[in-house]
Amino acid sequence: MKLIVVAGTPGSGKTAVLVHALRILGEAGKNCSVAKVDCLYTDDDKRFSKLGIPVMVGLSKDMCPDHFAIYNLNEMLEWAEENQSDFLILETAGLCHRCAPYSQECLGVCVADATAGPNTPLKLGPFLSTADFVIVTKGDMISQAEREIFREKILEVNPKCAIIEANGLSGQGCAACSEAMMKARDLSNGEDKLRHSAPLAICTLCVGETRIKKEFHRGVLRRIDGFQTYVGE
Repeated sequence: MKLIVVAGTPGSGKTAVLVHALRILGEAGKNCSVAKVDCLYTDDDKRFSKLGIPVMVGLSKDMCPDHFAIYNLNEMLEWAEENQSDFLILETAGLCHRCAPYSQECLGVCVADATAGPNTPLKLGPFLSTADFVIVTKGDMISQAEREIFREKILEVNPKCAIIEANGLSGQGCAACSEAMMKARDLSNGEDKLRHSAPLAICTLCVGETRIKKEFHRGVLRRIDGFQTYVGE
């Protein structure tokens, strides 16, 4: 079985592109399962279900969606194996721009919205810099010059990645996405690990502290001047 982890900011077109790619994989005789991770709400499972594909939904609520996806990955893989799937496609919300949801053995796919601004790739962090390939969406809504700048910014962050331009509405470019997925390596029986450490986000705010003054906060903390420290036992 192959594991495909798809990350990207909300509204970037992850689900729209995946629907087209999954349809192509199905036509090629591949059995797929989809795990959809979001924060508070999603109805994207209905879109996947129309393709006759098993879908598992996970809502992370107060937990970071990418941390939630990593924590529950083994259960997702076991579920996909029970479905006798050739692929497990994990779509995760990727909200904080600092998360790194890819494992060493997965195919890491970052979906980037070209209309978000030319410097957006510089802000996306490890879910772009450690991806195997980047799907650029909504490129038809900007000029050719803007597309070239966006592409160069991606390569500045991740020089080794492949870039695919895709349209989630028409499906243009999605065949290249499915081809890249079919070339992904199979999971081994060994212990898989993350490609990049998750963010240092353990502090009293994370666990419910509502008071604002610094004196009430503990954990891994970073000041406005960039100085990082740990306060606690």
